Amino acid sequence: MPLVELLAYTPDADKLVAAAAKLCYSKSDIDTLMEKLTPEKIDSFLTMLADLGHESPIEHASYTFGIEGISRVVLAQITRHRIASFSVQSQRYVDMRNFEYITPPDIAAIPEALAEFQEAMEEDVRHYERLRNILTEKYLEVNMDRSAAEKKANEDARFVLPNACDTKIIMTMNARSLHNFFGLRCCNRAQWEIREVAVQMLKLVREVSPLLFANAGPGCLYGACSEGAYSCGRPAEI
Repeated sequence: MPLVELLAYTPDADKLVAAAAKLCYSKSDIDTLMEKLTPEKIDSFLTMLADLGHESPIEHASYTFGIEGISRVVLAQITRHRIASFSVQSQRYVDMRNFEYITPPDIAAIPEALAEFQEAMEEDVRHYERLRNILTEKYLEVNMDRSAAEKKANEDARFVLPNACDTKIIMTMNARSLHNFFGLRCCNRAQWEIREVAVQMLKLVREVSPLLFANAGPGCLYGACSEGAYSCGRPAEI
């Protein structure tokens, strides 16, 4: 199961976003504007922004997550969200012998499928180790020191690693990007693993910025389903 932690976030983000939005229509200086924002006014103003679809002010709030126990499948999906910052564990510099891997629940539920999957993972480990050893020996023959030779061997040996291979990522997104992320990835049609990551992320940001993310989640919760002909068919139930 993925492990998601909220590492850092914009403090008092609800107030900051309300101030940024209100500034567009106010003659007040920023300090005065901030002082006049009571919790009731913040709530009212953010509700109005959401109703109007005025999203640019929420870009001032950002959130940084540490995510572990995910596959390279999820990594490929997360990094498609371009307005974000990513730092990912490198398979080029990290020795991946005896790598951890993610087993899909539907595979785990069928003994025959699970056995086939585990055999494939074990075979990948063997091929990775053999390639790494062969390449390391080649680089040692040209007088490369062992540490450098092993790191260079990782570079090409990693090509046999599977999508199931475990990875870790630190990711930062602003609140507007997160709304888009949650709309797509909390959906029932999202791939099971990234949906689990997204749901954990949403729970964490709601704890620290409840007003900003009050209406975050799959589109069908607050409007029409965005999946069209590919809808899960249960928007009313959701």
